[in-house]
Amino acid sequence: MFDLLKRTNQGVSKSRQQWFQRIAGLFSRTSISDDTWKEIEELLVSADVSIATTSKLLEQVKTEAQKQKLIDGAQVYATLKREMVNLLSNNPVIEHPAENRTRLIFMVGVNGSGKTTSIAKLASYYIKNARAKVVLGAADTFRAAAIDQLKLWGKRIGIDVIAHQPGSDPGAVVFDTIQASRSRQADVVIVDTAGRLHTKFNLMEELKKIQRAATKSDSNLHQQIILVIDATTGQNGLSQAKHFTEAVGVTGIFLSKLDGTARGGIVLTICDELKIPILYIGTGEQLDDIAPFDPQTFVEAIFGDTKE
Repeated sequence: MFDLLKRTNQGVSKSRQQWFQRIAGLFSRTSISDDTWKEIEELLVSADVSIATTSKLLEQVKTEAQKQKLIDGAQVYATLKREMVNLLSNNPVIEHPAENRTRLIFMVGVNGSGKTTSIAKLASYYIKNARAKVVLGAADTFRAAAIDQLKLWGKRIGIDVIAHQPGSDPGAVVFDTIQASRSRQADVVIVDTAGRLHTKFNLMEELKKIQRAATKSDSNLHQQIILVIDATTGQNGLSQAKHFTEAVGVTGIFLSKLDGTARGGIVLTICDELKIPILYIGTGEQLDDIAPFDPQTFVEAIFGDTKE
């Protein structure tokens, strides 16, 4: 059985140890002074929660504490966690593939974000936890290494990877992948796309073209565009997300390498400023190191207030 708590704890361990346990410790004081609030603010910003999001969050907590006449540190701490969960709760519940409707997922993101590995993790997750049949499409035709890497993952997982020669038309790969998914009665199709730098307008236009081609090929497909962001890039990843969303309408985020950073507060900033749901987090280097994002579990884990 998939252990959401265990995976999430694993993913946020560095952030918990470096920043959030220190925040939790401040609430052990009998009362919360102005100096304490300043310390909390500094720690949140250091954990990569943006200044705007930090100010908004703490203002909500202070307002709620004043309304309820909360003085005890433990009560204010509970309010902080509750407001964090509320902020993160734009995330939809993980859906199973709809009956008689194939889910088509375009994975986008810059080179080095961990996109191809995240595709493999997502495919494995669907197979093991939703009992879905998955087909992969290697539409990152600009890099032979990307095609080869996806093929290796497909072989390891035991699923088909539809690929053409390097340099071929990505749209043709997508078309053939959709056709293959029909013949194999696949529930989920995950397509790797070129590692686009968000400043390259022509590459963004190409992705839009691929989307349109997919729609023409099969209008019954349930399309998603999942942006892979490397959690270790912090605020730069936020900038990437803004550009991708403006260009192609990102529907969700896979936050990779969360286990590799102590600045996991970027999760709060993404949800607050972009209003894009985080769907999955990468919690380690192994194939099974993936967890669907759950706000309540995330908040409890990052503060270390729950046991596995």
